[in-house]
Amino acid sequence: MAVVGAGPAGIYAADILSKTDLDVSIDLFERLPAPFGLVRYGVAPDHPRIKQIIVALQKVLERGDIRLLANVDYGTDLKLDDLRQFYDAVIFSTGSIRDAALPVPGIDLEGSYGAADFVSWYDGHPDVPRTWPLTAQHVAVLGAGNVALDVARILAKHADDLLPTEVPANVYDLLKASPVTDVHLFARRGPAQVKFSPLELRELGHVPDVDVIVYPEDFDFDEGSMAAIHSSNQTKQVVKTLTDWTLKEPEENTASRRIHLHFLHKPVEILGEDGHVVGVRTERTALNGDGNVTGTGQTHDWPVQAVYRAVGYFGSPLVDIPFDDVAGVIPNREGRVVDVDGDQLPGVYATGWIKRGPVGLIGHTKSDASETIRHLGEDVAAAGEAFYTATDRDPEAVTEFLRGRGVDVISWQGWELLDAYERSLGEPHGRERVKLVPRDEMVSISLGRS
Repeated sequence: MAVVGAGPAGIYAADILSKTDLDVSIDLFERLPAPFGLVRYGVAPDHPRIKQIIVALQKVLERGDIRLLANVDYGTDLKLDDLRQFYDAVIFSTGSIRDAALPVPGIDLEGSYGAADFVSWYDGHPDVPRTWPLTAQHVAVLGAGNVALDVARILAKHADDLLPTEVPANVYDLLKASPVTDVHLFARRGPAQVKFSPLELRELGHVPDVDVIVYPEDFDFDEGSMAAIHSSNQTKQVVKTLTDWTLKEPEENTASRRIHLHFLHKPVEILGEDGHVVGVRTERTALNGDGNVTGTGQTHDWPVQAVYRAVGYFGSPLVDIPFDDVAGVIPNREGRVVDVDGDQLPGVYATGWIKRGPVGLIGHTKSDASETIRHLGEDVAAAGEAFYTATDRDPEAVTEFLRGRGVDVISWQGWELLDAYERSLGEPHGRERVKLVPRDEMVSISLGRS
């Protein structure tokens, strides 16, 4: 078996597969020089609690029964026909790393950014530029989920408060020089409809020298809102935290930076001048009874110099694999990949966000992987010996193939070298690690060349 993508979805799938009754050998491919996907490159550095998920994932891979082949790019270094030569089946778990589109006028202006790109930057992703234009004093963040909260918090937080984390040095330096004073987060629906997790929202209120400001006129609760509050403890906690902030007196806001949370404001246009963002126009919305909203026609212009859209992630197409351009996923039936005619592709499966879209928490990824592996097992049982289609079953054959193409394959032992090196960078400063960013340096350390 091959699993393509070594984030949580791929590692969970490999782990679950290794514990089935199948006599299986598993190779886990990863495009980047380091494993762990969005836990390493999508979680803000000041959320070490969430990053602890890596500890559980690491325990799976350090057992040694799942082989890691990192720094291997599917579609460039090898393709589906190559995988079929060495493996009986392949599971794609490549996730969703692009920003979903927000089709409003002005979205392509200079100073308008996708949150996914910004997150990759501050998390030290090796394939994004090492600079970021942090020149805005007033910033808008569009979205109502945890990524929007992360972006708003990182923009507003004083860089020195990130020093205990694994934040890369270049990220710290640019955040330190940022002139930002106000970050405005806009959500098109009401307080009972936002997708913040209670803990992340509460943490926002404890960022040093950053005030959280909410506006009582943005608070409205229709029948659908009340039903959501009564049926979900998470929604109840979020609404309570937000409501408590409305009781704060204006004179209590003395911090040098502010995060403004605006509800019932739908972004309808990014305003520009000379090709650059100078503002965002929002339309006041009204709840219509079931928790959804309708525009009122009343608009407001907010002067900002940068806009970040955090309206969701979107999958990327893979070479030789069907792709749904609307949903941003690999078309599948409960993990079995299907072609444009709806016919199952033999031996090809999907799991994680590339299977179901970028929704749900990491816990959902486990059940998602279980479903895919269950169907794979059923297919093996139904096909019998006919399922075993690989023509070169020697475990070293694929590594020799990749070496022949000049690929520097990084093993689990290579990751351990990189892990130890990053920890050594952090140790003198009392930090768990300092993340290494340049890809060539990551590869060099992992291969023992430095």
